[in-house]
Amino acid sequence: MLTKEDIKQIENQGLTFEEVFKQINKLTHGIPPVNIVTAASVGNGIEVISEKDRDTLINLYDQKRAQLDIVKFVPASGAATRMFKFLHEFLETYSPEEESLNTYLTEKASKELVLFLNSLQDFPFINNIRKKIRENYPDYKRSTKGMRFYLTVKTMLEEKGLNFNNLPKGLIPFHRYAKYATTAFEEQLYETAFYGSVKDEAYLHFTFSKDHLPYFKAEFDAVRTRVSKKTKTQFHISYSFQKKNTDSLAFSMENILLRDENGDLVFRPSGHGALLENLNDIDADIIFIKNIDNVSAEEYVEEIAQYKKLLGGKLIWLQKKSFAYLQELQATTVSEERLKEIKTFLWNELNIKDIPEAQKDIFTILHRPIRVCGVVKNTGAPGGGPFWVKHPDGRTTVQIVETSQMDLENPHQKTIMGEAGHFNPVDIVCGVRDYLGEKFNLTQYVDHDAGFISMKSQSGKKIQALELPGLWNGSMSEWNTVFVEVPLLTFNPVKTVIDLLNKEHRPNA
Repeated sequence: MLTKEDIKQIENQGLTFEEVFKQINKLTHGIPPVNIVTAASVGNGIEVISEKDRDTLINLYDQKRAQLDIVKFVPASGAATRMFKFLHEFLETYSPEEESLNTYLTEKASKELVLFLNSLQDFPFINNIRKKIRENYPDYKRSTKGMRFYLTVKTMLEEKGLNFNNLPKGLIPFHRYAKYATTAFEEQLYETAFYGSVKDEAYLHFTFSKDHLPYFKAEFDAVRTRVSKKTKTQFHISYSFQKKNTDSLAFSMENILLRDENGDLVFRPSGHGALLENLNDIDADIIFIKNIDNVSAEEYVEEIAQYKKLLGGKLIWLQKKSFAYLQELQATTVSEERLKEIKTFLWNELNIKDIPEAQKDIFTILHRPIRVCGVVKNTGAPGGGPFWVKHPDGRTTVQIVETSQMDLENPHQKTIMGEAGHFNPVDIVCGVRDYLGEKFNLTQYVDHDAGFISMKSQSGKKIQALELPGLWNGSMSEWNTVFVEVPLLTFNPVKTVIDLLNKEHRPNA
């Protein structure tokens, strides 16, 4: 039962009673899993572009980009905590006064911890740690080996040291060069200059947590001159936060509305699908989407940028064809022969298999936002992939699907998931204006049933909350989608601090 105070709280959250009722209904009755038909593969939903065509599309992008408004959209609100999970466990379970480090490493330590210890000197923040240790622990060198390592980890994570516990992932030092170290945030700026700049100016939009905003502003002030000099590019940064009206109610495991110690309803951020509204606020011809932690050292950037241009060129080519057809379909009665050509384009280029006969219905299908998604060969990394999905209305389309959306208790669905040969690295180029130059309202192209229920923890208790359809999953379900295979070189995420030891994160390694 909702009280008058509850209704007022809901309204202050920017939500209506009807929206909250829909949340309650979904959480109570569950969300049907996605019905995957088969994994997308080369020649069946995934395109491999030949070297000749690749050069043509890259040149097309370079020719057209000066006439376009281009923005890079970077979700960057994630905290770095999960990067250091095994280090937190070390601090919680190791007592340097009671146990030797060698005994701990032999009997209790994970492989990650041993590798971290043996590779300390190779991490880009080691000099920062040593400086802080000298400040905070003058007796450090006279300590035991176990105590020295314990203090090193403590200095790295805790507020008195480098404060990595409380920093966003984008502000952790990722790469060490001869005279300085760079964060993922700085590397995003640097990379954008190679493909996202127009007339030596680059525009980036970051989604931050409000708590992290001062840190990012300070970082931008500290690095903008350096990165501008290196790239001869001026950078323009905008930012936004997840909106309160996208939050969802939290429930106990018994489906009872969760309340805090004051009796107020508990709302939680509803996943990266909430960022659709932030994306929808951006007015641009082309929007590149890339996660904050997917960067590489400078020596790899020029080659990686070619594949971003390839995706951009593919989008421009698709738009040129689509817009010409849309002009015809809108202006006149199209001949049967021309309609056949348009249907062939829909089938072969936009992966649309359920094509209607009527001209006005073909117009509707073609008149949608377009996204070109780079996909890489599957290396077993957790996350979503490209699949053919059957919708409740009988249509079959290509989609990016997360494992959390699948019914893995269904043996057939689990088998299909296991057959996936490609992975979604969140390397997406979006065309969000139509053939008249008008911006699409992206909220009209969402599959609202594609969210899922996530299990969280609050005050030590298990709770459940509704996650909105993911930004590149259900939130883009009704876009026209093209998958293009790109090399693994373009995918260098940092999920754990150990990933920083990979060669793509080691300048001149």
